[in-house]
Amino acid sequence: MKGARERYGASPLHLLAVLCSFALALYAGLRLLKGDTVAVAVWFVAAALVHDLVLLPLYTVTDRALQGLLPGRHGGPGSRAGSGSVNYVRVPGLVSLLLLVVWYPLVLRRVPGFGPTTGLPAGTFLGHWLLITAVLFAASALCLLASTVRAGRQRRLQLRRQRPRQRPRQRPRQGRRQRRPRARKG
Repeated sequence: MKGARERYGASPLHLLAVLCSFALALYAGLRLLKGDTVAVAVWFVAAALVHDLVLLPLYTVTDRALQGLLPGRHGGPGSRAGSGSVNYVRVPGLVSLLLLVVWYPLVLRRVPGFGPTTGLPAGTFLGHWLLITAVLFAASALCLLASTVRAGRQRRLQLRRQRPRQRPRQRPRQGRRQRRPRARKG
């Protein structure tokens, strides 16, 4: 067992999970190609080309623009040291776009006759998607606010620890006279 782990580089459970996922992908591929094989192959190649030639440059430019606009965690605007607050826009944007891609026929009212199937009128899907998007961005904004407050507290705590402690001067109390030490007779 130890030799197999050294040769493979991970546990046998990981190897089993990878082999099961390959078997599931093979089964799905065979079921998919059972119908019109040429149309599925053309769709797959077209999807890869559209992604690589259109979508990848589009979301790369959008991400770079966001990084330039929003300050990084370790510096000012355009800081490359950490992605910082850009992730608080990336994640809800990605989830929202993923929901739109999956449900776009219903959101954009491209599929007639879904009212009886879903039990909802056709006009509600756009409102629901917009509501989910707003909730995602609001939750992300709350997480950003909590992170900013926490970072500010930690920064103040670090500054307090770095400063040398100075003893406060003792001032005479106002309103009372100071006692003077008496001279001893002797």
